[in-house]
Formats: sequence, structure tokens, C-alpha cells
Amino acid sequence: MAAVAATHHGKEQLLHAIRATPIIDNHAHPLLRREALSRHPLLSIATEAHGDALHASRDSLAHVRAVKQLSGVLGCDSTWEAVEAAIEQRRESDYDAWIATCLSGIQSVLVDDGLDGAGEAEPYSHFSRFTASAAKRIVRIEHVAVPLIEAACTTCGTAQESYEAFEQAFEKSILQAIADPEVVGFKSVICYRTGLAIPPTPDSELAVSAFEGIFRQRQGPNATAFARVHHRGLNEHLVHLVAGLVSDSRCSKPIQFHTGLGDNDITLTTSSPSHLQAFIEAYPTVPIVLLHSGYPFARETGYLAAMYANVYADIGEVFPFLSRDGQEKVVRHMLELCPTSKILWSTDGHWFPETYLLAVTQMREVLETVLCDYVGRGDLSWTQAIGLVEHVLFHNANRIYDLKLKMQPQTSPELVSRGVAPRSIVLNLDDSIRFLRVCWNDMTATPRMRAIPMRRVRSMLQNNEDFSFGITKACLGMTYAGERAPGASAVGEWRLHPDLGSLRLGPRAGHVTVMADFREQDGSTVPLCPRSALKRAVEMASVAGLTLAIGFEVEVVILDVSEGGQYEPLRGVGHQWCIARVMDHEVVATVIETAIERLEAAGVYVEMVHAESASAQYEIVLPKATPLEAVDTLLFARDVISCCATARGYKATLHPKPFGDDCGTGSHVHMSISSPGGSQRDVYEPFYAGILSHLQAIAALTYSNAASYERVRDGWWAGGTWVTWGTQNREAPLRKVDGSHWELKCVDGMANPYLAMSAIILAGLDGVTSNTPLRWKDCVHEPHTLSDEERRRLGITERLPSNLPQALSALRDDRALRGLLGDDLVERYVAVKEIEMAFLEKMDSESRRGWLLERY
Repeated sequence: MAAVAATHHGKEQLLHAIRATPIIDNHAHPLLRREALSRHPLLSIATEAHGDALHASRDSLAHVRAVKQLSGVLGCDSTWEAVEAAIEQRRESDYDAWIATCLSGIQSVLVDDGLDGAGEAEPYSHFSRFTASAAKRIVRIEHVAVPLIEAACTTCGTAQESYEAFEQAFEKSILQAIADPEVVGFKSVICYRTGLAIPPTPDSELAVSAFEGIFRQRQGPNATAFARVHHRGLNEHLVHLVAGLVSDSRCSKPIQFHTGLGDNDITLTTSSPSHLQAFIEAYPTVPIVLLHSGYPFARETGYLAAMYANVYADIGEVFPFLSRDGQEKVVRHMLELCPTSKILWSTDGHWFPETYLLAVTQMREVLETVLCDYVGRGDLSWTQAIGLVEHVLFHNANRIYDLKLKMQPQTSPELVSRGVAPRSIVLNLDDSIRFLRVCWNDMTATPRMRAIPMRRVRSMLQNNEDFSFGITKACLGMTYAGERAPGASAVGEWRLHPDLGSLRLGPRAGHVTVMADFREQDGSTVPLCPRSALKRAVEMASVAGLTLAIGFEVEVVILDVSEGGQYEPLRGVGHQWCIARVMDHEVVATVIETAIERLEAAGVYVEMVHAESASAQYEIVLPKATPLEAVDTLLFARDVISCCATARGYKATLHPKPFGDDCGTGSHVHMSISSPGGSQRDVYEPFYAGILSHLQAIAALTYSNAASYERVRDGWWAGGTWVTWGTQNREAPLRKVDGSHWELKCVDGMANPYLAMSAIILAGLDGVTSNTPLRWKDCVHEPHTLSDEERRRLGITERLPSNLPQALSALRDDRALRGLLGDDLVERYVAVKEIEMAFLEKMDSESRRGWLLERY
């Protein structure tokens, strides 16, 4: 068991390193200006093809994979047309926020700004708005030469004078670049022009002859401005000049070479980096970076990097231009021979921000597969694999380009699928934003927060202060009334770390909201932190190969507030399930519709809204997302709705049974397994069998208040009282919708959703790892209408707890689930709930109802 635990822990750490290590993108290109985007085909984000070949690329594996990944981020259908439309919508609504999403995880970008059409592009410094560290320049050698050749040919009288003037100006420009701290390297595209077979010494006569030809052509009657250096002898001479100047300088800046993969302007047979061997040997002190894995010559690239101290191998551009299998092979081929201290990574992102998102996402997927395989076979330890990741993504580039950067903590990289906002986005928020709400949800599901003035936030971020806040350790042991559970001491402090990836505008004007995690002073995870518990559950599921998509339904009742401050039903509405006319009531226009508008302004796109069965009860369906994003979004959406109701003099409540004669209020959760194979019964049935096996204990976290059990009734469309499942059966606590898409109905708004989802995911994971059979048969009738014998034949033998003490007892007795959640977390939770119960039991039913309505 100890070995299994060590393996699990090691794998968790490796996956965290792959997803969280900040990236130095050692080779990329500028982004297009917003107004130039429509003049370039978006289809090029996953291919180097042009013309008719570009359109044919839609049949490639690389394109299909890119569409799937982008649609997941954008929340649209998995078709190219839907992706194009969704990207255009992002461009129109908030392009900077979309760029920030696409660049999430990248700390610094080294930019080759010499692409053709640069007049349509943003300057290289534009990236600095979105990354934690400033962008730097890579100077393209041929791009420097073109205007100098044009100037020399048009101002000098003879070819010889022109050549001498050009060479002098070129050398001066390169020396200025060497001295410029904004320039960290050079790049040659000689691979595209005359090929990589550069002779070990320059041929001056051939260079002069080529230049004379340019001069004569430039003097002709129909001459046009010189635009491209593609002359044998001259191209090689330029590269030698730069290498010689770098070699002689004290500031040894690398020279990047495009190798291998490129568009049809390249001659593939001369693009292998093996042609550079003689040139490499001629300049042993000049760092040389072979770009793009040299694909399809990856092994040659790895060989050169392994054999020559001054050579480094970049494994960029194959992400996203190759299929997953092709990318894995490139990484494996590189690691066959090449030391990990010689490997760099880049996006080769260009024009479109989506190229960066796809490159980062796919790189992480491939490193997970390849490195976990190597560790599993004993070729690497977990520690060595983590070191490999950190060197390839950060340390090697930091050293080779002499960047002197410190690793900046990254937002949880599993959240690439949503609008991850780096510090720069917070710094660039409109001046109308006055406060940052740093929020958490405690053991009693009480939303709590610290509001930080934006002046202070900006100061902390600009000065690189520790962006966290001290909170008493008692905070995760207190009830709403301020009573403390045993062990919840007033002595000691945790740090509350805002997750900028959860940044949302709202819930009201002038405020932005982030969710936060508790950490120890040394940065380690606090086991009692509910949000960290969900992160850990998701991570454990990921290690087991499970990726989940989660969607919540927000059910809320809008209450009238009397002059005496009493909460009363909103009467005169004629309310009932899906009744059309109630959507025209004032409360919809002023509260529900306003809330939906605010949610959309914050990037939360509501899928549906309709009237529910109780008076002034509405259901708002939120979009599906990863579990952490889904819970963050749920809590934010509730805050927005509450804020809108309060502003209009109403009260929005999540109380599971605000009025005894009305239907209850839940917080149903839809789940599906989105990882490969998730739609197969042998995957999802054990997952849901695990949930049913632990459902009595799970209820302690999903039905977490004594008032929750007022809703646990048969015949009220709330999931009933029996532990079972059924296809499209809304009187079963677990409803099968389609394939791996199931709905859990026994959840309400008084549950801490981080803890509830942690228990649900871990119970499902236990079912998968234990291969738990789905011993319950599909119940297609309302369970309470069946006879005992009919229920027995369907495997329905247990009921949900009928009160909170029973549920807490079931949680304590469920050793497997307790072990997965953590004994300390369970004991603290149970202790808090017991104190809370004792406090509420002292009240009569009406006082208790009012007390809870005021707070939930």
C-alpha cells in the first residue's frame, strides 16, 4: 500500500508540474492587429498549408483535434463553423480577455518579429500585457538585411560601393542588436532560401556576385524595391557574419535556425539540420538553437544537440501541426539521445492567439503520456520527470538566452479551458473597478470574502509582493453563529491565495470576484480547504484517466420582504412549472434577466431559464465546465442573483424548503465523463455504481443542513428517498440522461459545493478503481410506488438518510470514502455540523426557518 501511495503521490506531482510550470516560449511570432484578423485565414492555425491544400487540411487529424479542443474552451459545438463563429464573438466582445486565455501558462515570449506582413501585426512588446514577464526580441537576420540592401542599391553609384556600404551597415545593425538588452537572440530562415548546407567558411566571391546581380536588377527600368534575400552565397555570408560577430562579442546570444517543418516555400531535402554540422563545428562558442524539432528529422536534431555543446533542440511547432501520435514520437525520438538540459520548447505561435492555446494544451497532453510511460517502465523516477519538465519549459531557455527570470506562480493549468487571467489582466482592469473580492466557502457553505481596494491590489502585483492574505486558522472550524469546533484554534494563520484564473466581473458594478485557496505559510496545501479538496479529487480522477464535465442547475426562490423585515412568498404570480406568463412578472425583468446579463458580461453564458414549481421559484441552467470551474461559476452565479434581488428589495434564497406547502429547492448537478472511453458502459457504470454505493455518506455533504431533509420526500420530483437510479427517472436520486451523462438530484443550495463534488467524484473514482458493478437495475418507475418485492428485484434495498445525524453517521462509518476525502477533513466537517445542529435545535421551527432564510 505504501508503494501504491508513493506512486500516486509522484504522479500527482508530475502532472502538477506539467500543468503548472511557467513556460518560456523561446520562439514565437507577433499577433495580428484586431482589424487585420479577417484578412488572414483562421484555418491556418493547425497547418502550414496554403491555397487548396489549406482547405484539404480540414480532413487532417491535427485539424479535428484542434476543433475539439477549441470547442471545449469556447463552449460551442465541435464543428469548425461553430468554432469560427465563437472565436469571432470573442474578438468582438473582449479580444484582450480572449488573448489572455490563449496565453495562459506562458510567463514570457521571445518574439521573432520578422514575418512578412509585419505591418499588420502588433509590436513584440504587445505580449507583455498578458504575461507575467516582459517579452523579448529575436532579430531575424534576413529581415535586417532587406532594407539595408535596398538603401545601398539606391544610394551608391557602383555595385562594389553598394556592397561595401551594405556590409558596413549590416554589421553595425547586428552589433547594435547584440548590445540591445531587448534582443536575446537571432534567427535565420536560410532553410527557406538556399537550404541549410552552409559551407564551413563563407564564399565572399559568390556573395559579391549575388549582390552585383541584385544591384543590376535594381537599376533596371522596371525595377521594384528589393524584398527578399534568396541568393546563394549572399544568404550564407550573412549568417557567417552574424555568427562571427556573436563569437567575438562578450554577450553570446543564440542563433536560431528554422529547420524541417515549414510551408511549401521550403525545399524539404535541404531542411534537415544535419546539413548544418560543418557550420556548427566552425563556431563552437556560438549557441545554436535548432527550431521545430527539425521535423521530420527529429532524430538528427537530437543527435546534433547531444554531440555538440553549443547546440540546443527546440521541440516547438509540431504542436499543433502534427497528430497526437506524431507529437509523441517526436518527443520520444528527441529523448532517445538528447540530454534534457539541451531541449527547449516553443509554441511557434503566429498571427492568431489560438495557435498559442493549442500548442500549450497539446504539449501538456503529450508530456503527460510520454513521461508517465517512461516512469512506469522505470526509465525515469517521478523526481527526474518533474525536473525534465521544469528544464524543458523554463530553466533551459532562461539559461541559454540569459533572461535572469524567476519562475512566476501560474494559475492552475487545468483551467486553460476557461478564461485564465494572468496578473497583467488584473493590472489592466478599468478604473471603474474599485474592489477585488477574494472569496471562499466554509464548512457551513457560508460564502465569505475579503474585499481588497484595487489600489492595493495593483500595488501588490506591480511590486511583486506576496499576493496572499492572512486568515485565522479558526475560519474553517466556525459555524455561521461564530461557534468553533474542537481544534479550530484562534492561534495560527493560513494564507488565502486568490486564483486569478477564476476572475469574474461582478457581482455588482465596481467589483471583481476571485475564488481562493488556503495554503500553509510554506505554500503547501491545507487539507481542510474545501476548494483544494476538489482540486485534489479532480487530480486523482485525472491520474486514473478520467476527465469530467460538470453542469449545475441554480434553483432559487425570490421572496418579498415586508416592512417589518419578514420574508414572505411572492404571491399573485400564478406560479407553476414552466408557466409562460410568470416570465413576464416584474421580478423576472428586474432580478432574473438582470442577473443573466451580468453573468454574460462576466463570461458565464446561461443555457436556459424557466419557472419552477414553487411560488417565485426559477431555475437557471449554467454551462458545463471542468469540476473546479463549474463550482466556481455556481457560487459566482448565486452571488450575482442575490445581489440583483437585494438591489430591488427582494430576497433570493437557496433554502431547500422555504415553505412547507411548496416544492423544495435543489442544486442538481449534471455529470459526464468526457475523457476517451467515457461514453462506454464499462467506464461510466462503475463510476455511477461507486456514487450509489457511497450515496448515504455523500448525503452528509450534499444534504448538509437539518432543513435539507424537509425536501427529502417521495413524489416531489426531488429524487425521492431510495438509493437507486433510473433512465429519465426524476424520482430517483441518480437519473441517467444519455450515455455517461447522468444527473444527481440529491444536492441542495446549503451544501458546500466544493466538498459535495469532491465526495461525488471520489466515490465515482472508487467505483472505477474497484470495478464496482452496477448492481441496481434500471428503475423506470417511481420507486416509492413499487412493492418491497419489486424494489428488491431491482436491487433497491437502502434509503437515503432521513435526517442529518443519520447522514453524518454514515459518513463517519464509510471508511473508504473517508480515506479518500481525508480523515482530518471529515472529522472537522462533522464537528462543525454537529455544533451547527445543536445551535439550530434550540430554536422553534419558525425562528429556525427565518434564521436560515436570512443567511442562505
